[in-house]
Amino acid sequence: MEQPKVVLSEADKAYLKSYVSKGNHSARAIRRARMLLQLEQGGKQQKQIARDCNCSEGTVTNLLKRYSECKGVIKEVLEEKPRSGQPTIITPELEAHITALACCGEGPDGRSSWTLELMADKMVSDGLAVHLSYETVRKVLKKANLNPG
Repeated sequence: MEQPKVVLSEADKAYLKSYVSKGNHSARAIRRARMLLQLEQGGKQQKQIARDCNCSEGTVTNLLKRYSECKGVIKEVLEEKPRSGQPTIITPELEAHITALACCGEGPDGRSSWTLELMADKMVSDGLAVHLSYETVRKVLKKANLNPG
C-alpha cells in the first residue's frame, strides 16, 4: 500500500520546528511533531521513522491516518483525542455539601461528630448522589484539608 503523502506549508514547518524545540508540550505531542517533519521530508520508510522516534510502526501509521482525517490541520493532528472513561460523580455542589456537613460540628442522633460512612449515607439519602463510598468522602475532605475527627 502506498504511504500517504504529508505536505506541509512553510508556516506549518516553522510551527512544528518551534513546537519541537520548546519543551512545554507533552512528550507524545512532540514525538508526533517530529514524525510529521520526517514524513514531510520523505525518503524514509515508516519503519525507519518509528526507529528514529522510539515508537512502533503502528504509531506512525496511526499518525498518518490522523493526518488524513484532520485534512492537514496540524494543531488537530498534534492534540490528544479525549479518552473514554467513567465520568466523575463528585460535582462542585456535592463537594460543597460534604464540606459543609463536616464543618457543622454536630453529628446525627446525638453523636459528637460525623463519620465518613454517615456523611456518605446522608448524601445518598438527600439525593445528591446515586451512590457514594466513604473513601470518596475521605478524598473530598482531604482535598479541602479537613479532618472530621
